[in-house]
Amino acid sequence: MNKSELIDHIATKADISKAAAGRALDALIGGVKTTLKKGGTVSIVGFGTFAVTKRAARTGRNPRTGAAIKIKAAKVPKFRPGKALKDAL
Repeated sequence: MNKSELIDHIATKADISKAAAGRALDALIGGVKTTLKKGGTVSIVGFGTFAVTKRAARTGRNPRTGAAIKIKAAKVPKFRPGKALKDAL
């Protein structure tokens, strides 16, 4: 399912226009991004939790040459599914 299919699904289930569903989805995504950027977490009961974790610096390999390269430490988004989502699958 891509973004436009998700918007269609939201519009159908919530009985709202596609434009309103698109704005709602964009607002949700924007809220999650803003909260994660500030270092917070977003928990949606029954769905899961979005959080930011730190990935340590490490040594990798260039696949073409095999030479060792340094990969910088980074902050990465993580998603941990909730129990209801796991049970639904």
